[in-house]
Amino acid sequence: MRNNNNKKDNLRHPFIVKTANTFKIGECFQTLPIFFTVLLLLLIFQNSAISAPGEKSPPRADNEGEGPFPELILRGVNVITGEGAPVRGPVDIVINNNKITNIISVGYPQVPIKGKRPTAGPNTKELDLHGHYVLPGFIDMHGHIGGSADDIPAEYVFKLWLAHGITTVREPGSFNGLEWVLDHVNRSEENTIVAPRIIPYLGFGMGSNTPISTEKQAIKWVKKASKNGAKGIKFFGASPNIMKAALKEAKEQNMGTMMHHAQLNVMNMNALDSARLGLTTMEHWYGLPEALFEDRIIQDYPSQYNYNDEQHRFEEAGRLWKQAAKQGSKKWNSVRDELISLDFTLNPTMTIYQASRDLMRERNAVWHDEYTLPTLWEFFTPSRYAHGSYWFDWTTQNEIDWKQNYQLWMSFINDYKNHGGRVTTGSDSGYIYKIYGFGYISELELLQEAGFNPYEVIQAATLNGAEALGMENEIGSISIGKKADLVVVEHNPLQNFKLLYGTGHYRLNDTNEPVRVGGVKYTIKDGIIYDAKALLEDVREMVENAKTDG
Repeated sequence: MRNNNNKKDNLRHPFIVKTANTFKIGECFQTLPIFFTVLLLLLIFQNSAISAPGEKSPPRADNEGEGPFPELILRGVNVITGEGAPVRGPVDIVINNNKITNIISVGYPQVPIKGKRPTAGPNTKELDLHGHYVLPGFIDMHGHIGGSADDIPAEYVFKLWLAHGITTVREPGSFNGLEWVLDHVNRSEENTIVAPRIIPYLGFGMGSNTPISTEKQAIKWVKKASKNGAKGIKFFGASPNIMKAALKEAKEQNMGTMMHHAQLNVMNMNALDSARLGLTTMEHWYGLPEALFEDRIIQDYPSQYNYNDEQHRFEEAGRLWKQAAKQGSKKWNSVRDELISLDFTLNPTMTIYQASRDLMRERNAVWHDEYTLPTLWEFFTPSRYAHGSYWFDWTTQNEIDWKQNYQLWMSFINDYKNHGGRVTTGSDSGYIYKIYGFGYISELELLQEAGFNPYEVIQAATLNGAEALGMENEIGSISIGKKADLVVVEHNPLQNFKLLYGTGHYRLNDTNEPVRVGGVKYTIKDGIIYDAKALLEDVREMVENAKTDG
């Protein structure tokens, strides 16, 4: 990987980084109070000359994806519907253009198929997938199209997502610029590029000529964002009156809402406060422990703490859940139950903080060598000038704190699910040693660690996300009438989610030889069949070329 020598030339500011004569900003601006947040957004996003989005995705080539077809039949598969039903197979799935039109049971497992099967017509495309498993397309509820390091090509991100079965992505903030994102939204909808379906959210205040300081300004901004094509808003924090006005107008405009409860604002508005005002989804976990405080109202920061020192920030974040009410307490139960009654969605993105509890594992993940762009690797490397690169002196105790933090965090997520709350899956890749697609599969493993059984994990990754987006009648499960968004794998992912990683699962075969098996075989989006292995090959070539050019 390319070295990190140029970081010594970065601007001495913890939120703006200069590399290759450009300025970039990631989620770091989420840490500022609303006035400074909007001011910084104005400086960064209204001047395209100082932003550094990667290349736009090229048109879909003739050899990239087949279909949609007048009729497509997937023969002899085992179906995992995403709706909680047990595996059923063999079945034949009939797809006309981009819609599932029939699901027919054709026999019994482990014996030849003798049942009556749907007849293929002259224009029918058939795939013999006997014994394969088919799942609904995965939904990443927190997927940035780059936006962390400079010059991350959209094609790189999209192909990694599709190669891991992700067919729909909620883009949280459109930090490459709404126009840039909407171009990909529209071309993905038309299937003229190789990309998942994209649901664009806009960071609150982006594009405003002045900082938003009144309810009237907030309402005006929301209306304009909706008119310009944003399907939702991402908040980082604002005064209660501004949040109330913005959330109310967002509901009027039928826009989704999500929030990272930044710690500089969380005392005035924790997760329960924002849910009461109408917020529909919370990101990560900030704001939840604060809603569960019993013997304090402010996090117990040490006296030397400085929020702009990211090691301070993440060290203390790893000790926060210990300050919250205990599971089963009156406070815990009341917060949990009220959030559920408000139909509030938790989108925990546990994967993005995984390095905090095991830095060596994430830094040496098997996929980095072939699939991580040099610009991303450089961004991940420890630096006092880059958001999320906080490994200044990460200790055994730091990792222990975070392991214990995860246990408490996971307890709330699992308890929330068990009492009827909605939990979804998101990745936030592009930061902290996480890359696209691979980070998402890690989130599935973490949900299982939290106590979800494999069927519950799949439901979180599919139907729950569709419900949170208001798209449950179109996507999210394998059901007649829904879009043909499907994931095809050769092995049973319910037995082992590692089978979904692009690098596969490492194990011994029957002749005592170590092999890698698995990985997604096909991802079908809108009835178009993508060869997942070919997409991964394209990404490997991109990474190799970037190393050579660098």
